[in-house]
Amino acid sequence: MNPSLKKPRESVDLLNESTASPFPDEVLEKVLSLVQSHKDRNSASLVCKDWYNAERWTRTKLFIGNCYSVSPDIVARRFPKIKSVTLKGKPRFSDFNLVPENWGADIQAWLDVFAKVYPFLEELRLKRMTVSDESLEFLAKSFHGFKALSLLSCDGFSTDGIKSIATYCKRLTELDIQENGMDDIAGSWLSCFPDDFASLEVLNFASLNSEISFDALERLVSRCKSLRVLKVNKNINLDQLQRLLVRAPQLMELGTGSFHQELTSRQYAQVESAFSNCKHLHTLSGLWEATSLYLPVLYAACSSLTFLNLSYATIGSGELSKLLAHCQNLRRLWVLDTVEDKGLEAVGTSCPLLEELRVFPADPFDQDIAHGVTESGFVAVSAGCPKLQYVLYFCRQMTNAAVATIVRNCPDFTHFRLCIMNPGQPDYLTNEPMDEAFGAVVKTCTKLQRLSVSGLLTDQTFEYIGKYAKNLETLSVAFAGSSDWGMQCVLDGCSKLRKLEIRDCPFGNAALLSGLDKYESMRCLWMSACNVTMNGCRLLAKEMPRLNVEVIKDEDSDDYADKVYVYRSVAGPRRDAPPFVKTL
Repeated sequence: MNPSLKKPRESVDLLNESTASPFPDEVLEKVLSLVQSHKDRNSASLVCKDWYNAERWTRTKLFIGNCYSVSPDIVARRFPKIKSVTLKGKPRFSDFNLVPENWGADIQAWLDVFAKVYPFLEELRLKRMTVSDESLEFLAKSFHGFKALSLLSCDGFSTDGIKSIATYCKRLTELDIQENGMDDIAGSWLSCFPDDFASLEVLNFASLNSEISFDALERLVSRCKSLRVLKVNKNINLDQLQRLLVRAPQLMELGTGSFHQELTSRQYAQVESAFSNCKHLHTLSGLWEATSLYLPVLYAACSSLTFLNLSYATIGSGELSKLLAHCQNLRRLWVLDTVEDKGLEAVGTSCPLLEELRVFPADPFDQDIAHGVTESGFVAVSAGCPKLQYVLYFCRQMTNAAVATIVRNCPDFTHFRLCIMNPGQPDYLTNEPMDEAFGAVVKTCTKLQRLSVSGLLTDQTFEYIGKYAKNLETLSVAFAGSSDWGMQCVLDGCSKLRKLEIRDCPFGNAALLSGLDKYESMRCLWMSACNVTMNGCRLLAKEMPRLNVEVIKDEDSDDYADKVYVYRSVAGPRRDAPPFVKTL
C-alpha cells in the first residue's frame, strides 16, 4: 500500500509538524510537479506537513496496486487533481484460474466517485478488474476530455462496451485491449469512430478474435497521423498489413496479423518495401503462423528493433537464427520453446545487448512433447548476453550447475523466474534438490527484486533466500518446501518483500503467523492449497486488525483454509465480498 494513501489525519500525525519547509509553497509545488516517480512522490509526502500538502495538490497520476487497499472516497479526499489512474484488482493467481468468477474488483464504484470528483480524468489503466459494458458506457459519457483506456486481463465486458468508447470519446489517444476475458461479439466497433476523428496514437486489439471491418481500420489509420502504436489481430493478412504500413510509416510499435498467405512476387515486394519504409520501428509482435517463406520481408526493419515478441509465432531454430542475424540491437526478446536450444544459441550469438528474455511453452500440458528448451539453451544465452537482467524461462529439465553458471555469467539479474514445468523435478543429472541453484541466484544476484522458484526444493532454498535476497520484493513459490521453517526464513530475512505468492506448499499456521511484523509493510500475501487452517487465519486477523484476511472456501465442512488472501487496507473489510469469500 502506498504510504501516501493512508488516511489523511493518520498521515499528518506521522509527520514531524515542527519541521517547516524552507521553500515557499509555490516553489515547492513547482518542484514536486516535476517528480514523476510514484515512490519518490510517496517519500516526499512523508517529509513534513508542508511537503505533504504540496504533494497532495500537485499529484495528477495515481497508482493503486490493490483496489481494496483503499476506497475511492479516501482517494478523492486525499488527491483533488488526479487526471490519470492505474488500478489493479484480482490477485495475480487469477491468471491461473485460482480465483473464482465473481470474486469482485468491479470498477463501477470507482467510476461513480471519479465522475463527481475528477470530471477532468484523462487516463484509466486497469489490470485484472471486472468491467461491464455499462461501466464502459458510463466512462465514455462522464469524462468529456478522456484520452486513454488500457484494459489488461480484465473481464465482464464485450465489444459493445468498446463501441461506446469509440463513439463518445472524441479526444481518445489510446485504446489498448490486451488478454481480456471478454465477449468478442463482432468487429463493428471500429466503424464507431466519428469520420473526423484523428487523435489516436495507440491502438491495440491484437487479442481480439473476431473479424473486423478492414475498410474502417484503414480509414482510421489514414486519418490518425500521430499513430505510433498499432497492434492488429490475426485476421489481418499480409496484403492488408502492407496497406496499413503505407498509410502509417511513422509507426514505432507494430503488432502484425497472420503471416500465412499466398503472395504473388509483386505483393511480396510491396510488403517488403512497406517494412523497409518503417524507419522508426523499435517494437515488433504478432507474426501469427509465420513461416520461413515470408519472414525475410522483415529483415529491412530489424536493425532498429529493440523489442521482438515472437510469443505467438511457432517458428523453429532455423527461422529464428536467420531473423536474429538482422537484430543486433535487441534489448528484449520473447519466444516460444519451439525455437529449442539451437535457437537460443543463436540468441547468445546475435544479441549481445539483450536485457530481457522470456521463453514460453508452446503447449504446457503436453508431457510427451518432442521439442522444448533445456539448461543448455539457457547457458548459451547467458554466455553471449552478459547484460541480461530479466528472465522468464519455461523448461522441463534443469541442473544446479547450469543455474550457477548462468548467474555467474549474468550477475545483474533483477528478475529471475525459472519455471520447471514438472512439479517437484530434481536436478535431472544428480537427482539432488534444486536448492543450490536458487542459492547461487540469491548469493550472486544482489540486485534481485523478483524471484520465481520451481523444481524439487527443500527448506534450504528458503534459508538461502532469507539470508541473501535483501532487495527481493516479489517471491512466487509452487510445490516447494519441507516445513514451516522455510517460509519463516523468508519473512524474517527479506526486509523489502512486498508480494509473497504461494501455492501447493506444506506451509501451515506457524509459517503464516511468523509474518505478523511483516504483513503491514507488504502489498499482499496469497496462499492456496497449503496447510493453513481457519483457526490460524482467525488468529492472524485478531492479532492484526488493520489487515484484511480473506479466505476463499471450496468446502464449508473443511477446517482448512483453501485459499488465503491477506492485505492491508485503510478502508477496512470490503463490502462487495461474495458468499464464498469469508473476511475474518
